[in-house]
Amino acid sequence: MKWQWICATLALATLTPAVPAWGHGARIEYRPTSAVEIQAVYDSGEPMAEAPVMVYAPEDPETAWLTGTTDSEGRFAFVPQGDGTWTVSVREAGHGDIINIPVGDTEESETVLAVASPTDYTPLQKAVMAASVIWGCAGTALYFSRRPS
Repeated sequence: MKWQWICATLALATLTPAVPAWGHGARIEYRPTSAVEIQAVYDSGEPMAEAPVMVYAPEDPETAWLTGTTDSEGRFAFVPQGDGTWTVSVREAGHGDIINIPVGDTEESETVLAVASPTDYTPLQKAVMAASVIWGCAGTALYFSRRPS
C-alpha cells in the first residue's frame, strides 16, 4: 500500500504542469525625456506603489542626490543636473532593484528602454540550483526507501 501512495504522489508531481513562480523580484524601466521617468513593478506586474526611491548623481555615487517615493502606479520622475550615468534605487519591504541610467553624451544614451532583470543567473548560480534539485530528489528517494523501524 505504501508504494502505491509513493507512485501516485510521484506521478502527480511529474504530470502537474509547471507554473511560473513569481518570487519577490522587481523590475525598473525608464524612459528619458527632459526629465527621467522610471516605473518600478514587481515581477508579477503589480506596481511598486509608494516605494522609497534614491537617486545618485554620477559625481557622488555614495550620497543620495534626491530621495522620494513612487506614485500609486510605481512611477517617479526627476530632472538630472548634468551628464553621466545616474543610479536609481527603488526598494520596498526588502524587494527592489537598482538601475543605471545614462544621461547626455554617454555612449549608452541611445538606449531608450533598459530593464534590469533578476532572472539573469550566472553559470555558477545555475549549477548550484541544479545540484540542489538533484540533492533534494536523492534525499527524498532515500527517505522513502528506508526500512520502517
